[in-house]
Amino acid sequence: MPGPSEVEALLEELRALPAPPTSPTEARRYLAGLKSAAARWSEILDEAHEAAAPFTGPRAEAALRLAFRRAEESYVELEVALQDCSTGLHPRP
Repeated sequence: MPGPSEVEALLEELRALPAPPTSPTEARRYLAGLKSAAARWSEILDEAHEAAAPFTGPRAEAALRLAFRRAEESYVELEVALQDCSTGLHPRP
């Protein structure tokens, strides 16, 4: 099971996110922070799934696995957003 320190680290990371961005540089910093938090959340969910699996039924196990996969997908989507933002190819008018 994820320890309190891991959850606290995630909360601290979220609290440290900058305000909503007002420039491309701030947007990159903001998205990088969100991506890092998404990775940490994914790890926490994976550990929770492994720890709880012996004590849950198949539906709960499937739900925990799905939560983990969705967290991983969020990480990947944030990586795409960060790469797009970093290239500077698509600024809005």
